[in-house]
Amino acid sequence: MELTTVWFVLIAVLWIGYFTLEGFDFGVGMLLPVLGRDDTERRVMINTIGPVWDGNEVWLLVAGGATFAAFPEWYATLFSGFYLPLLLILLALIVRGLAFEYRAKRDDLRWKARWDLAIIVGSFVPSLLWGVAFANILRGVPIDADLEYAGGFLNLLNPYALLGGLTTLVLFLTHGALFLALKTDGEIRHRARRLAVPLVGVTALLAVAFLAWTQQQTGTAASAVAFVVAALALVGAGLGACAGREGWAFLGTFLAIGIAVAGLFLALFPDVMPTTLADGTGLTTTNAAATAYTLKIMTVTAVLFTPLVLAYQGWTYWVFRKRIATHHIPVPAR
Repeated sequence: MELTTVWFVLIAVLWIGYFTLEGFDFGVGMLLPVLGRDDTERRVMINTIGPVWDGNEVWLLVAGGATFAAFPEWYATLFSGFYLPLLLILLALIVRGLAFEYRAKRDDLRWKARWDLAIIVGSFVPSLLWGVAFANILRGVPIDADLEYAGGFLNLLNPYALLGGLTTLVLFLTHGALFLALKTDGEIRHRARRLAVPLVGVTALLAVAFLAWTQQQTGTAASAVAFVVAALALVGAGLGACAGREGWAFLGTFLAIGIAVAGLFLALFPDVMPTTLADGTGLTTTNAAATAYTLKIMTVTAVLFTPLVLAYQGWTYWVFRKRIATHHIPVPAR
């Protein structure tokens, strides 16, 4: 296997890790006003992701860095063409991170309500725009013969991309609801379980429509298999939610997201950013790649450090594996 293909696969793995882990973070943030009836319950919800949300974002940082180093032409065209949506995602993530850190600095309900709104918006915007961005990459965008983006922001707001954004939005909501059902106890757990059942049904309809459209446009035999398996995993999540088996239900959405993202990259390969212009030049793993020496150095570094990062993050989830309930939240001193 060529190193360009190896790094295409590694970047796909990084995005799989990001969406499967950060996906439930986004879902929890968006569900704050739905499942949290008072400040104590909202603190429970935030505490379920408090120890892990910043570690989950590392997957995004590494995916961006790996794209910059392994496929600089892809990185340059992507960030110039998708400048506005990526800027909105970055601002949303910054505001969301500030909200997690500053929410508890003052024991004032209005102060906390403002930061709760920041968490909600900071979770909603990436959940929607990541789907829009990836759908446009799969569909293709106007790239000219000089490998430069030749369109505008409105080119990105097409029906297929909007469906992709709506799919990731609802999918992350479902993922977050099942995570809360798995990680909390008491009323929040029961509310999350009841909400997850209809959410899985809506998610399944949107996901099947989006994946079928993707397969019709750019799909391969391998991506078709991945999409079918992802749909079956989502069905399993729904059955687990109906039976009250939170662990199996969460595993179902986890696998559905991971396998679906893998299918999207299978449908994209060997392109990394196809063009919709007749006289344009699309980006592939060949013409967008860095030098062979750069890829060799990156491969050695990844082999050495990736197991350490995975071991550390796995240990973090193991340490914070127990359920959280309202009686675990101390009453603030006045």
